[in-house]
Amino acid sequence: MNRSFVIWNVVLSALVGYLLYVSLSAPQAGTVTGRNLPGAAANGTFRMAYFEMDSVAANFEMVKELKAEMSKREEAIKSELDRLGKGMQQKLSFYQQQASSGALTQAQSDAASREMQSLDDNLKSRQQALESEYSDYVLRRQNDIKGRIEQFLKAFNKNSTYSYIISYEPGLFYYKDTAHNITRELIDGLNREYKATPK
Repeated sequence: MNRSFVIWNVVLSALVGYLLYVSLSAPQAGTVTGRNLPGAAANGTFRMAYFEMDSVAANFEMVKELKAEMSKREEAIKSELDRLGKGMQQKLSFYQQQASSGALTQAQSDAASREMQSLDDNLKSRQQALESEYSDYVLRRQNDIKGRIEQFLKAFNKNSTYSYIISYEPGLFYYKDTAHNITRELIDGLNREYKATPK
């Protein structure tokens, strides 16, 4: 389920790359030009900073907490589903023993089949509900993390030093100037703010 972080990062990076491409392509009618851009772009300069998302994911305390919570929830889901599955298997074994010894009447056999079908339906329904709750939780927390990063970067760039701040993903960008790597500042600032947030 850690693949959800990777997929989320790739999607965000692709979106940023696309927006960057669109914004840097030839100007069209009504497009904002360098003469009326605020901050760094106003004087004709274009500065872009980046941060390494994998470093943020590895070092931001909120992400670490999310990963730990995800592991706990995954284990709880597995444990509950295993318990329900074992209970269902025990019932099935009991009914199979009764049927093979001839101890079940046709009516009892039909009732056992209905009960087993009901148990199976309940198990599938519970599994679906647990997975849906888990997915909603992960998505909500990922959005919280994304929001914190966006808020921090907005404050970080309050003087409009950079025209863009992007998340670097290997394979998406082929060159990076390490002079504009703000990963350490981002991680330190995010952790400082997060630790100061009342839980």
